[in-house]
Amino acid sequence: MDATALTSPGKPLPPLEAGTLYLVATPIGNLEDITLRALRTLRECDVIAAEDTRHTAQLLHHYGIQKPLLSYFRFNEARRSSEILQRLASGERVALVTDAGTPGISDPGQRVARAALEAGHAVESVPGPCAFVAALAASGLPTDEFHFAGFLPHKSGQRRRELERLRDVPGTLVLYESPYRIERLLGELVEVMPAREVVLARELTKRFEEFRRGTPAALQAASVGKTWKGEFTVLIGPADLPATRVGAGIAADADADADAGEEDVEGEGHPEADEATERRDTEVEGDSKPRGGAGPTETTDEPRP
Repeated sequence: MDATALTSPGKPLPPLEAGTLYLVATPIGNLEDITLRALRTLRECDVIAAEDTRHTAQLLHHYGIQKPLLSYFRFNEARRSSEILQRLASGERVALVTDAGTPGISDPGQRVARAALEAGHAVESVPGPCAFVAALAASGLPTDEFHFAGFLPHKSGQRRRELERLRDVPGTLVLYESPYRIERLLGELVEVMPAREVVLARELTKRFEEFRRGTPAALQAASVGKTWKGEFTVLIGPADLPATRVGAGIAADADADADAGEEDVEGEGHPEADEATERRDTEVEGDSKPRGGAGPTETTDEPRP
């Protein structure tokens, strides 16, 4: 169906504005999770700044879109931001995408967005998928107040201090964590927030999407010896959540092996790899070059039906 008919019956959609930076959210796993506006923006922009040009090229191919690509990732943000500002100054319409999810949310994008605004250019968000929002909505934890903290520091002392600081923050806490550090985090939560209800979400929107619920100790015990695949979204219930919520019914989730998804928990990589290389895979098959140049990976994960 024509996107125009869905959004503005009888009226043509306005063209993209010259000299505008568009932050375009892309699927976090299931290719159906992209908006009509996102597709139109990617088709009509002059250039796409991408976290991984090879990965984005596959995404664009799936939707039948052909556009020039410009690499924009963690280690070239400063240089590329200057180039993007020059393009905006010349009137180009620039779309910025990351490998998955919303630009600027634990991903590249914040620096160039701020620079564009300071230079007097318009910045528009083209909203869509975001892993922590998807996980929070289905977690069962309070959503009226929450605090998103992104990735914790890698160093033990800094992690401990940050968790102790977050312990006193009201509402549900939301973190991202690498599969290579999830057991470490659960052990830290056993010490810092032992009575909290915790929800682990991974492989969101994919065939083997999984939620595990329980206390830090119960989740840690159920994780021993497992090799995980896919970045985790970790949700920690507030201190005043009734203790009955963390009961046998919820904690039992942590003890149940996801037999249907057992084949999907085999990961690869090095525990000390940069968090940028330990990201969620999208549903595009083929080679993908993670940020930092760690080399190609391949995913054949399937979306949820």
